[in-house]
Amino acid sequence: MLACAELVVVAREGRSVVTTLRAQSPLALVPRRGVTAASRSDAVVHLVGSASTPLAGDDVTLTVTVGAGAHLTLTGVAAAVALPGGRSADRAARPSRTVLRCSVGDGGSLTYLPEPTVVTGRAHHETVLDVVLAPTAALRARDLLVAGRTGERPGRCRGTVRVTECSAAGNGPAPGRPLLVQTQEIGDPLLDASPAHLAGHRVLGTEVLVGPAREQVPATCGDGWSLSPLPGRGALATAVAHDAVTAARRLAEAVRAAS
Repeated sequence: MLACAELVVVAREGRSVVTTLRAQSPLALVPRRGVTAASRSDAVVHLVGSASTPLAGDDVTLTVTVGAGAHLTLTGVAAAVALPGGRSADRAARPSRTVLRCSVGDGGSLTYLPEPTVVTGRAHHETVLDVVLAPTAALRARDLLVAGRTGERPGRCRGTVRVTECSAAGNGPAPGRPLLVQTQEIGDPLLDASPAHLAGHRVLGTEVLVGPAREQVPATCGDGWSLSPLPGRGALATAVAHDAVTAARRLAEAVRAAS
């Protein structure tokens, strides 16, 4: 299944307003409305799976634009379960793929907090998070990968994160310097058992934190988590655990250490 979605948020009169909201199955974008939404200065949009996804062969792309001075919180409502293909040999041979491309203008911010992704047996899933930040834009992006269901050997998952800071030049943004380029994989038994990777744990969590100011964050670590500074500004938190709840708690500890 091929699907594309688009989300645009701009700043208007002190509030962040969704101006473009387009999605195709298996992805639905549901903005928060009502009194709760009116009391917040940021726009809140929920990612909702409208069909069984990601399934082998699925290719879903979401493009997000956060304008200057606007703030967006993009959250999930349920865990994503990466599944193997059906009976079609061609479909089963192609991995599922989820791509999120974002740009955040000056003074704007993006908070991306999806629910965990469970990589089931025989699944093959790929994710890409590509974010371009203006010099004073901020980003918080979390990812929790669960290697298989309880008692199940996991499939394969490869996730790539690229965060780039760009500056305005001429009629558009000029190519800037990368703040983070990282690819992680789970599902390889030897790699997952390595002390340098999962060390036998089932859950790998990461959280990218890039603030609007150029503040250096010292490297530090704790029980099952670490915090590494990014060049220029920001930090990367990493945590491992045997379950998603513990991994999320450890990531929260790392985030507190960065503040």
